[in-house]
Amino acid sequence: MTQTVTALFDRYEDASIAVRNLEAAGVPASDISMVANNVENWHRADEPATASADAGVGAGLGAVAGGGAGLLAGLGLMAIPGVGPVVAAGWLVATAAGAVLGAAAGGAAGGIVGALTNSGVPEKQANVYAEGVRRGGTLVTARVSDDRVIEANRILDSSRRVNVDTRGAAYQKSGWSRFDPDAPLYSDEQVRRERELYL
Repeated sequence: MTQTVTALFDRYEDASIAVRNLEAAGVPASDISMVANNVENWHRADEPATASADAGVGAGLGAVAGGGAGLLAGLGLMAIPGVGPVVAAGWLVATAAGAVLGAAAGGAAGGIVGALTNSGVPEKQANVYAEGVRRGGTLVTARVSDDRVIEANRILDSSRRVNVDTRGAAYQKSGWSRFDPDAPLYSDEQVRRERELYL
């Protein structure tokens, strides 16, 4: 049996360290995903990437979803409803894009929340994770066997993982209740201000 372990990071750098450490511990790149907010344009379309720079949902999805020489080598640009431009790679990206298309056709909830809940993440936490990415964060998700869950969580904790319950409570204090894919996107200035609250 496998389980999904998930972590939100305020900084891409911390998330990338977590990804490298998961891979070094033997978690295959094909079982790890990353979705990082790119509203600040830190990852530019003209930089080398294995995915299309087209910002449409699912753009370059075949390349983005692939693992290749490690997850970070496969990062590509795309857009996710309610989040905006992201740099992403891995299985969750393909699942999120499929959930978006399914929702458009009358299926289940789409995007990151739908992909996370379909992978076993509780809906309340999935909403906080999606909102965290919307506000400038980076999401790392890994599928691991039951006997590796503790090890994977220890790796994520060592890279400055956000406490999802504490962060959700902070969002709720400002009137937030759940991730809204129709909410206005955060600007780069809003993302910087949001990050300053927690770093």
